[in-house]
Amino acid sequence: MSEKLELFVPGRLCLFGEHSDWAGLHRNINSAIIPGEAIVTGIEEGIYATAEAADKFIIESDLGEETFSCEMDTQLLRKTACEGGYFSYVAGVASYVNEHYSVGGLRIHITKRTLPMKSGLSSSAAICVLTARAFNQIYKLKLNTIGEMNIAFVGEQRTPSRCGRLDQACAFGVTPVHMVFDSNEISVKPIAIKKPLYMVIADLKAGKDTVKILSDLNKCYPFAENDKERAVHEALGADNREYIARADALLQAGDAKGLGELMVEVQANFDKKVAPACPSQLRSPVLHSVLNDENIRKWIYGAKGVGSQGDGTVQLLAKDEECQKALIDYLNNERKMGAFPLTLRPKQQVRKAVIPVAGFGTRLYPASKAVKKDFLPVLDKDGLFKPVLMVLLEQLMQSGIEEVCLIIGEGERPLYEAFFAPMADENYDKLSQDKQAYENRLVEIGKKIHYVYQKERKGFGHAVYQSREFASGEPVLLLLGDMIYDSFIGETCSSQLIKCYEAYGLPVVSMHEVPKEQVVHYGIMHGVWEHTDERDMRLDCIVEKPTVDYAQENLAVKTKEGSRYFAVFGQYILTEDVYKVLEDNIRNNKLSRGEIQLTDALEQVRAESGMMGCRIKGRSYDVGLPQMYVDTVGRFGL
Repeated sequence: MSEKLELFVPGRLCLFGEHSDWAGLHRNINSAIIPGEAIVTGIEEGIYATAEAADKFIIESDLGEETFSCEMDTQLLRKTACEGGYFSYVAGVASYVNEHYSVGGLRIHITKRTLPMKSGLSSSAAICVLTARAFNQIYKLKLNTIGEMNIAFVGEQRTPSRCGRLDQACAFGVTPVHMVFDSNEISVKPIAIKKPLYMVIADLKAGKDTVKILSDLNKCYPFAENDKERAVHEALGADNREYIARADALLQAGDAKGLGELMVEVQANFDKKVAPACPSQLRSPVLHSVLNDENIRKWIYGAKGVGSQGDGTVQLLAKDEECQKALIDYLNNERKMGAFPLTLRPKQQVRKAVIPVAGFGTRLYPASKAVKKDFLPVLDKDGLFKPVLMVLLEQLMQSGIEEVCLIIGEGERPLYEAFFAPMADENYDKLSQDKQAYENRLVEIGKKIHYVYQKERKGFGHAVYQSREFASGEPVLLLLGDMIYDSFIGETCSSQLIKCYEAYGLPVVSMHEVPKEQVVHYGIMHGVWEHTDERDMRLDCIVEKPTVDYAQENLAVKTKEGSRYFAVFGQYILTEDVYKVLEDNIRNNKLSRGEIQLTDALEQVRAESGMMGCRIKGRSYDVGLPQMYVDTVGRFGL
């Protein structure tokens, strides 16, 4: 039986920067044009489908729509794409995939569509991305998100639609992204927002001629020949670049009021500088009747047009959830428009960390009989001689962690509680002032620690599972208790990992490069880079301790420096999905090498819902082996 995928791709909303994608494309002719920039987000409405391999290319639906079926023949598919209509989009994508990749057929079964059609929210881009993603995942094409976007874009270009580049931002899901369009090059950076934004999208029920809008505005490019055309270049160039920088900062700060005020400013600039180039469509009387409606202003911080502008769709930023509901009710019932909510929420914050320290430290015996390995001392950068555990805990505090769970063995809690308890006054008084301050901080950190017990030693995955109740459904940062970490940049290794989670909302595994000859000692990851900085990798497999031959054939990752191998660095961000798989593996006694392995659970979650790898700018030090501990003491902190 063939693999069947469940897929969801949302529509997209251009928050700021409409038209700048195709304007930036003209830089390939006129280098004086400023690159286009936009902030785009997926919305909660979208297309749901299943996908599986088939003999032909088939689109079918539970929504009472026609079924489309075609042989996997590039020319036949291109012919359908050129004819226009709903099936032209999927045919365009399928024709490109068939032309450039070794694939078979595909059956896409649309199970639900909540996305309004022809409302400026890019239902066409959503189905194109969904088709590209289905081919990518079913046939293991190893494309990153931008690769899927590019295929979706080229596929839609094979139809009469001729969409812009920002439409395919829906590939990133319901999260805002900052896009840059420089000639044929495109870059995308997810934006981590700090507070919820309660938006309302409304179909103005008035209609617009998008073809006319784009035709008239395109007459202003690539070279401006009069004041009207120069104003369009200015609005979509220098003005837009400033607005996008401000919008990005406001989103990250969670400043909804400032963002609403910016929306009003951007709309006024568009009306002044862009609308005169296509007055028949961009005068937008219905849009402006909403923007100027005094009944609405009490509920919103700001509002502006959507997409190509005109009387198509309006976006409004409500002050809070209650205002959002009242606004939707008013627009639907009083203004007779089709309004629905779009709430942009921050990714769940990583505020908890887990450190397993229950191991005896057999390889460090007999020293481990007297001193647990997480209490072994190292000289830190501040000149203090600290237990390994304190180095880890201080870095966690620097990373914004609020609570820490130590997974310990039975009978060990008094040892930890004694360490974090205030010392006797006679000893405290002997400390210098700076060391007294450190002692006070140590005691405060102790108040943030929780303890759970690993009563049975059934492997690393089993140990990690003991912290599930502590995690309580939140994402948690997992550190190894016999390693310490040294960042090469101005933020901790843990902070680098947390930023990756905030950008993608998926479980994250830290990575570092290892020589090919050492892959047999590590969990080795493979995937595709999300961006040219080769920092974040969308993983397509995790293999525990592969042979050198297997790694060379299957796990080498292409980098700017050539093929490289990436191993687990020793930090993870786990979600509830990982704990669920661990629970199932424990219940069913699913063992690898006689133990419950964390890698098995990570690989299953990766296959089912996706996972990121984060290339850490830093180094890890192992204190679990005698020689490595000696090396750590000699090098860490220098």
